[in-house]
Amino acid sequence: MSGAFLAGVVAGYGIAVPVGAIGVLIAGLSARTSLRVGAAAGLGAATADGIYALVAVAGGAAVAAAIAPVAVPLRWAGAVVLLALAGWTAWGAIRATGVAERDERPATAFRAYAGVLGLTLLNPATVIYFAALVLGSGGAGGGVWFVAGAFLASASWQLLIAGGGSLIGRFLTGRRGRLITALVSSIVIAGLALQLLVTD
Repeated sequence: MSGAFLAGVVAGYGIAVPVGAIGVLIAGLSARTSLRVGAAAGLGAATADGIYALVAVAGGAAVAAAIAPVAVPLRWAGAVVLLALAGWTAWGAIRATGVAERDERPATAFRAYAGVLGLTLLNPATVIYFAALVLGSGGAGGGVWFVAGAFLASASWQLLIAGGGSLIGRFLTGRRGRLITALVSSIVIAGLALQLLVTD
């Protein structure tokens, strides 16, 4: 049990720690809205990691092989969604600068959770990563503990990112600060989306 759980923890941190578009999105949501919304988004990403860990434990190489033919279309779909998200974030920030009061509708925790869950599930590399780890460790022994470890590790990291975004947001609560953070977030997300398109 403990060995499988520890392997899952290591795998979960391995997939979650490199900060990509999802991490930037979570931090940006926390900075612009609230820790509650950012934490919900982070748990959406962790749920996707847990689902993919479960799929890898259950199907291993067969699942990875089935996903391989659609990996490129999924990567393109993910890039398109990220570019749309970057544009929407930038447009919302620019539009809000002309409004006297902060009247934009805040994101809800549920919408943040569902949106980031769906976006993270568009990354087929995650299931391939987990499948390779499961197969490399000699199979799915202690599979439930592996999945639990991966989910908890990913969740702890995503919540740390959300907390960091919320802390930054406390110092950038003015209209200009919100505009700057939203535009920087949009640029980074768009850059990561373009990187998806040129990655083989």
